[in-house]
Amino acid sequence: MRTLVIGDIHGGLKALEQVLERAAVTTEDLLIFLGDYVDGWSEAVQTVNFLIELKVTHNCVFLKGNHDELCQNWLQSGRAHDLWLRSGGESTVASYQDVPDPIRDVHLQFYKQLDDYYLDAENRLYLHAGFTNLNGVGQEYFSKTFYWDRTLWELALSLDPNLPRESPKYPQRLKRYEEIYIGHTPVTRIGKSTPYCASGVWNIDTGAAFKGSLSVIDTDTKVFWQSDPVYTLYPQERGRN
Repeated sequence: MRTLVIGDIHGGLKALEQVLERAAVTTEDLLIFLGDYVDGWSEAVQTVNFLIELKVTHNCVFLKGNHDELCQNWLQSGRAHDLWLRSGGESTVASYQDVPDPIRDVHLQFYKQLDDYYLDAENRLYLHAGFTNLNGVGQEYFSKTFYWDRTLWELALSLDPNLPRESPKYPQRLKRYEEIYIGHTPVTRIGKSTPYCASGVWNIDTGAAFKGSLSVIDTDTKVFWQSDPVYTLYPQERGRN
């Protein structure tokens, strides 16, 4: 069994189908989705439908992203925050325009049941964004941190790579787990286009919402697969660009 981690999809179902095919995914694999299933490309509803159906036949872990929380809030309240709309929510609202209430209710349950994080038997942690408690995710006070925090990634990037893990100066957060897998902050912001590791933190968000590809990585071998740049699969759309 492989453990495969999938980065932020942002409504790009064509890219998701493409990269899962390239990774030759089977029902023996554990698929860990890092969140942000919507907001960006036009197939938000179709993406969630696909994931719900995938869970029937495959071993899946679905984690919550900040965009998933925002979409959930909108479905529950009917109120759309202007900042959310400008950050990809507009395409999601359009995708749901003609979707009947029973399907919306199924999707709402999907969003409500998303996990904040996942910890495997090898002490590898998976979550959308980060955490701040030095004692680990089990002691985190604010659950929103799991899908909104950026300080974990900033810390990992800023750490001196020559600092030994045994040093008392080595950040406690980064000592808690063998590896940490996140999305949330595209690696394209630091000039990267493939999954990138800093201080044991693997960032799998390769900018699918913008000009990048959607990525899948095998946690054991670190082999990864990528879709075509997602914007090329939706040539008539802007995504979050």
